[in-house]
Amino acid sequence: MKTLIRLRSGILVLSASLFFVSVTSAQITTELAMPVRSIGTINEKSITPALQDSSSTAHLDSAVAALKKGDKETTTQELKEGIAGLEAEAQQKPTSFKTKLLAQVSKLKALLPLIPTGALGSGVLGKAVDLAKLASGGNQLESLLTAGSLIGKGSQLTSGLSGIGSVLSSLGGVSQSTGQSLISKALGTVSKLDQGGLAAKAAEPAAKTQLSSILNLVKGVL
Repeated sequence: MKTLIRLRSGILVLSASLFFVSVTSAQITTELAMPVRSIGTINEKSITPALQDSSSTAHLDSAVAALKKGDKETTTQELKEGIAGLEAEAQQKPTSFKTKLLAQVSKLKALLPLIPTGALGSGVLGKAVDLAKLASGGNQLESLLTAGSLIGKGSQLTSGLSGIGSVLSSLGGVSQSTGQSLISKALGTVSKLDQGGLAAKAAEPAAKTQLSSILNLVKGVL
């Protein structure tokens, strides 16, 4: 009888132990699986924007490059993408350049029907794209200028100024030399805005004046 009781007790203890092990294993499996799913989600979110990030000006440049190669289909697609980006920019970051930017967009749209027929030359498209890029650069630069303090925005302003300078060089003319001179001075000033302290504060008024002069010149070109 005692042996039977001990045997039943042993079976109960063994069953309880197996149940505890089973529950514990399930909990560990669940906890291990949760970080894996979380990591997967984070990775997907961090990769997706990078894949979708493409500026309107990059599409415009691609359109010109494709036309030079005779690829009409790619030219049309890239030009449409660039136009859509410029229109979105005009609505999301409206400045005094909005009208000029949309005017350049209209000119680009007018060129779309000419692409399939082969009547559009890369030189004509290139100049239209440069003017559109100039309007976009002016719009973005003015957006930074009117957003408040320029302190800490030196790198952004440098990028914007370099872009405008590049387009002016491509367009040529009297505005090129004048613009490059203004931009050169402005680049020296805005570089101080990221230094912080008294140097940045002292540079800000001069930077605003120089940027305003450049924006006026850009408007004149457009």
